[in-house]
Amino acid sequence: MTQQLLHADATDAASPLFSTTLSLPDCDATGWVVVDSMVDGLAMGGTRMTATVDEAELAGLARAMTHKLALVDLPIGGAKAGIRPNGPVRDRHALMRTFGQVTRPLLHGGVYLGCDQGTTHPDRDEFFAAAGYDIATRPGATRLDVDWAEFWRSMVDITGFGVATAALGALRAANAATPQRVVLQGFGTVGRGVAQHLAAHGHRIVAVADVLGTVEDPAGLPVAELIACTSTDGTIDRSGLPASVRVHDGDRAWLKVDADVLVLAAGADAVKEEHVSSVRAGLVVEGGNMSCTKDARRMLGEAGRTVLPDVVVNVGGAAVTGCILAGVAPSGLNVPQMSAWLREWIAGKVNRNCELIAELAASGVTEPVSALLADRNIAW
Repeated sequence: MTQQLLHADATDAASPLFSTTLSLPDCDATGWVVVDSMVDGLAMGGTRMTATVDEAELAGLARAMTHKLALVDLPIGGAKAGIRPNGPVRDRHALMRTFGQVTRPLLHGGVYLGCDQGTTHPDRDEFFAAAGYDIATRPGATRLDVDWAEFWRSMVDITGFGVATAALGALRAANAATPQRVVLQGFGTVGRGVAQHLAAHGHRIVAVADVLGTVEDPAGLPVAELIACTSTDGTIDRSGLPASVRVHDGDRAWLKVDADVLVLAAGADAVKEEHVSSVRAGLVVEGGNMSCTKDARRMLGEAGRTVLPDVVVNVGGAAVTGCILAGVAPSGLNVPQMSAWLREWIAGKVNRNCELIAELAASGVTEPVSALLADRNIAW
């Protein structure tokens, strides 16, 4: 079947296909859904809930989803949803149920909305239930032998897996010795997944940053213990840390830690132009969405740093959902078989795109991601 991409203006990042403001009765919150593009009637993206999210931010994130899905050749457009509470959320369950009821027409109409910064898999399960939506019953979707919520419990680390796969591939290509010293900026679901996979391959996590600051141990942080004293939102309980761990305040103390690999796994613009001179790692991995500004990414490259961009490496969760939603993954597999199939598929896509970016950069192409997207007739 020929894929049909619908897009308002492929050259203008500020022009999504459509954007809608949500009414969230009795929730004291504002919501939006922004659809950047659709392919054969499908679009997808996460649901972000922060105190500052707005329509413009969501438009940029939805455009990034268009790029991310195109680069792994999934026939799905990009979207993003946002919820901005007007104060402390008094009843989270009621908010998620209301969000599900309001977005029901979009969900059933082909716009998949998952979880993102500020929302969790249980939140997603709650708004799906309120919308009467189940991805596995959608016509054309891959058939699962368990419900969607149960299946996701086997894949909770998948975005971190993809990010770690990219980092490991880049280290192999550079003939880097093991262990490498790794700093993680952000220790939510993605950061924890990256830490587990890189540590399992013999690398040393020497510092982790959360909203309270940075914890550091040059000898290597005990990853399992660190995860055990971390909340679901990625905040580390300092009282549970071993005595060897140093604690630093400040939102960018992680920049001062000597490292070979820097994984950015939190909010946007973690590295701006003024921070580039402070980056010590030779390999910078954008594990979050838009972790570096465009100018900072360029300047890091000019300074001899290797940068693995977010739209290439931060794809695991989107790829799992996209493979099921579009029926790319085979039906008839049990959960372990499906998990193995998806991990192999994601690793293949991530590694190949990282190889192509390295080849293009080596040949003098200054915007390798743009070149990869141009091959798919999509503007960067």
